Amino acid sequence: MDDGFLMEVCVDSVESAVNAERGGAGRIELCAGLVEGGTTPSMGLLQVVKQCVRIPVFVMIRPRGGDFLYSDREVEVMKADIRLAKLHGADGLVFGALTEDGRIDTELCTALLAVCRPLPVTFHRAFDMVHDPLVALETLISLGFERVLTSGCDSSALEGLSLIKRLAEQVMPSVLYVTQGFFPPGGGITERNLQRILEGSTASEFHCSARSARDSGMKFRNPNVAMGASFSAPEYSIKVADVAKVRTLNAIAKNIL
Repeated sequence: MDDGFLMEVCVDSVESAVNAERGGAGRIELCAGLVEGGTTPSMGLLQVVKQCVRIPVFVMIRPRGGDFLYSDREVEVMKADIRLAKLHGADGLVFGALTEDGRIDTELCTALLAVCRPLPVTFHRAFDMVHDPLVALETLISLGFERVLTSGCDSSALEGLSLIKRLAEQVMPSVLYVTQGFFPPGGGITERNLQRILEGSTASEFHCSARSARDSGMKFRNPNVAMGASFSAPEYSIKVADVAKVRTLNAIAKNIL
């Protein structure tokens, strides 16, 4: 954070990881299933990404898409994935868990944090689905999370900007060992709204995917078959982190901060 800010880019491929670093990202959040908001990546992907980039790689621990209420067997999967991610070089971990009434699952988070340590841990956008974000914030502080990724409990960080600012104001007096990086805004961040988000939130970190669609190299194409649900990305369009977009966002942040 030599420039006073840090850009984290969410990626799901080696190409995107390399492009994020080339564009000036300071950290990578490595995921699979970005269409579902991010799930746990394969350990093969983590291994190769770690060979190809030098910036820190934080690994998403989320066994499936959907809600953040996990069964006992899903918890065992999460613990196993955390151990494997640490074994294969993860620099940090990212997870979140809620109770059925929309509160932080303190018991589960405590257990998972114990497996994660000594690595730093981010509570991901499960935070945006809580019943009371101000109460949830105090819980996460007491549990010892290093940061909370949030869109301000709204459809994007721009729409949730007022809550992000309110949360940042609440956290600063009580968490003296963190900077504004405790609340990196994320969700719908683009070059068109980044300046407003950073100025409005006083954040020194932000989270984005900075992706562009690239046409597939396939020459033969079957238009009658889809590999996933009807809402999923088309097979013949690949989204990757765009070096130019990352650089543009980086430049905007440097100009502000």
